[in-house]
Amino acid sequence: MHLKTAFGLALVAMMSVVLVQKAEARPTYNTVFKNTYKEPAQKALIKKAKCNICHYSTQKSKSKKNRNDFGKAMAKALGKDEAGKPIIKLKKKDTKKIEAALAKAVKEKSSVEGKTFGDLIKEGIAPGKAPKEAEDKK
Repeated sequence: MHLKTAFGLALVAMMSVVLVQKAEARPTYNTVFKNTYKEPAQKALIKKAKCNICHYSTQKSKSKKNRNDFGKAMAKALGKDEAGKPIIKLKKKDTKKIEAALAKAVKEKSSVEGKTFGDLIKEGIAPGKAPKEAEDKK
């Protein structure tokens, strides 16, 4: 009986670690956003939107490879590696690169006339918009 209980507890502990890590696959991005935008409306946006500040999902696909227009601006600002692939898998040590990319991306025009992505974030409004075809699939 004790062996089964110990095994069960160990299994639950392992699953908790796996699920927690999966819930926030790019914690460094989230940390940079939280450290940059500290006003109440901005904090509420970050808490609510999480990954959807840069990504979108549809009923058919929850893939985080789907970037909204702000996510595309961030990817463009981060640049590409030697193989020509977008630089996205950054770690804690790469915080400065993410901060620089964010500073660049927020200056770009958003889909809201007369507003940059940064203007929207400062107002506590999600900056990114999914492509029209993705909106039609929701």
